[in-house]
Amino acid sequence: MKERVYLETSFISYLAAPPRNCRDIVTAAHHQVTIEWWDLRRHIFDVFVSEIVLDEAEKGNPDVSALRGSLLSSISCLPVLPEARELARAILASGLLPRKAAVDALHLSVATVHELDYLLTWNCKHLANQHVLPRLAVLVERLGLALPIVCTPEELMEEADAN
Repeated sequence: MKERVYLETSFISYLAAPPRNCRDIVTAAHHQVTIEWWDLRRHIFDVFVSEIVLDEAEKGNPDVSALRGSLLSSISCLPVLPEARELARAILASGLLPRKAAVDALHLSVATVHELDYLLTWNCKHLANQHVLPRLAVLVERLGLALPIVCTPEELMEEADAN
């Protein structure tokens, strides 16, 4: 059985970002790693998104939005269950994520409630944040659940290489 990974919207955004001569080497590197993960590692996993990702992907530049929609069309979509909404509310009520990160809490909650193995993201402020994740894990465990491994595509490339 393949491990299951949730693609958060930032991953899809980097994947669909138009190639450009970017002076920001970090952004350029994220874009390249995202494409490599998609091309080389996606087949190793069962890949999922949620209704939230679909909604967010529709926003912005119409051409890029259409590309994001095309990329998402072949990916299984998870519903946002009431349990995920409850967990997101608990995360926000704990103060571990700020209110402005409500959508991020919902991404995390969907992946948690559906018991996925990984949440793949470039959102290092609220999701792939090693200062916040251990405390979120404790909160979620108290509620009888387990967080997925939250990581960047680069980290999941390394994990896949180790296998």
